[in-house]
Amino acid sequence: MTGGERVEVRTASGVVRGEWVRGVAVFRGIPYARPPVGPRRFAAPVPVLPWDGVRDASEFGPSVPQKGWAGADSGDCLTLNVWSPELGAVRLPVLVWIHGGAYLEGESSNPHHDGALLAAAGAVVVSMNYRTGVEGFAHITGAPDNRGLLDQAAALRWVQDSVAAFGGDPGRVTVSGQSAGAGSVAALLVMPSAAGLFQRAIAQSVPGTYFAPRLAAAISASIAAEVGAAATTDELSAITPRALIDATGAVIAKMPDAVESWGPVALTPTPFSPVVDGDVLPCAPWQALADGAAGGVDVLVGHTRDEFRLFNPHRGTVTDAELTATLHRLAPGIDYRTAYPDATNAELYETVNADWLFRMPSLHLAAAQHAGRGRAWLYELCWSFNRDEGASHSLDALLVFGTLGADEVREHPTAHPNAAAEVSGVGHAMRTDWLRFATTGDPGWPPYDPRARPTRVYAATPGTQCYPEETSRRLWSTHRFVPLDLLGE
Repeated sequence: MTGGERVEVRTASGVVRGEWVRGVAVFRGIPYARPPVGPRRFAAPVPVLPWDGVRDASEFGPSVPQKGWAGADSGDCLTLNVWSPELGAVRLPVLVWIHGGAYLEGESSNPHHDGALLAAAGAVVVSMNYRTGVEGFAHITGAPDNRGLLDQAAALRWVQDSVAAFGGDPGRVTVSGQSAGAGSVAALLVMPSAAGLFQRAIAQSVPGTYFAPRLAAAISASIAAEVGAAATTDELSAITPRALIDATGAVIAKMPDAVESWGPVALTPTPFSPVVDGDVLPCAPWQALADGAAGGVDVLVGHTRDEFRLFNPHRGTVTDAELTATLHRLAPGIDYRTAYPDATNAELYETVNADWLFRMPSLHLAAAQHAGRGRAWLYELCWSFNRDEGASHSLDALLVFGTLGADEVREHPTAHPNAAAEVSGVGHAMRTDWLRFATTGDPGWPPYDPRARPTRVYAATPGTQCYPEETSRRLWSTHRFVPLDLLGE
């Protein structure tokens, strides 16, 4: 098929009609759960009701409530999309994508996460919307924690029930995500309700922020107070999603003032993270993996070199006082100044933020999986296409999906001379390795072990070497990533 032809597939809930686009069958906006409205607004997702007839699947579903959202209520937002190169009983590997967005925003219609190129290379690709912000991650009395994670698990159950009709193999499902999506993947690895729903996992830039219930409750109480309510289902159910979005924005603006109570999360751009509630998420991923919670799941995990460059407000000068405060908040007892004697204050500021938020949590996830007798593979993206951003957060996702074009690279004002010629090759290498992993469980280089620490390094010419960030690794070698809690109580 070349394009424009309509095609129908019967799912477990009913028939959907998509279309062939340049050799890939595309289905958009398929509901996997009932709309989270009314009594279901702050509840665990409920399976979608079956429908009669044929449901059109040519348009993406509406986004979940978030900044810039124009909806009147949550609506029919719990939907997913499927790209497949071949329909029927062909049993292709399945790659399920969970978008990032600080647990605050994001949508599966993002054109940078178009699954067509990955699908054309030989996989069924699925992406989903899930509840974010207050709707998905606030700690609300009377509601289950981690509703966004429960949505993701519901979508994975839909995959188990229906993906075979789209050419997928429900026994070869890889769940993947980047940033908050990677944090979600790490949580799903150890969630009892997600056990058995996937066989492999890819986590790109795992954030180290998971909340203890007390911290989550304090943050949610602050957001609810902005609208004159308590953080309970009874009171928040009467508040519109739009009002809670605005209230969240107001709290984000004031978060730095709460650092003495909320700790380092107050220095991040989001008030949300998965809550280690002892039920939906019984334990922080690192400890649970080390205890063997996902020993039978293969894990590919890594990060970019310059994880914090995009978020860094101090690209120029950082005072001694600013650096000292940051080191005290994020890495108490770790001597960055001695370890990096030639680094400027600004470079140290960026390095410690990158290490604390993404680089070391990702490295430690591989180590924890190995400790739990599971297999893990480690990577780092070092390639970049411009001087300003470096190998930035999210760049690996653009390369894997192949949605960063040579023209876009070439037109950047600080583009490297050869970057436009290199981008397709680096993307192809990553995409090939990701698909090899989804297909066979082995991306093509030795699995992680704590002695050699083999790491696939994606540069203009990819290669495998010992983990590149050795200085930071040593600094954080005895650290344990545990749930963040309130300070001074």
